[in-house]
Amino acid sequence: MSTRALGPYELPSRDAQANFHGNILVFVHWEDHLSFCSAVTFPLPPDMPFGALLADVLPAHYGKHPDWARADLGEARWLLDGRDFTPDPGRSLADQGVGHKSLLRFWTPGLTGYEGSFS
Repeated sequence: MSTRALGPYELPSRDAQANFHGNILVFVHWEDHLSFCSAVTFPLPPDMPFGALLADVLPAHYGKHPDWARADLGEARWLLDGRDFTPDPGRSLADQGVGHKSLLRFWTPGLTGYEGSFS
């Protein structure tokens, strides 16, 4: 069923970049691991090197999953906002086109959740 707005939507956006003290919201999802049912949002500085995301942020969130110890992020397949993406660990998020409310999705070869269950 379609819907129709009754009038213009004039409320300020609560997730505008200006509300995050210079950070950008970056959504990240580890595909084929449904223990994490959706992307997780991290407020990150745009000048953060991608390598810091790989070495610090992702392990802090995903590290307790049994597959994480075998995850080879150097071989992972990445999508950034629906496009194939090859991250450069030495360059910043912003320099690589990661912006406010970007979605990063990644697949780790050979890993499909706990004992292959996709969870």
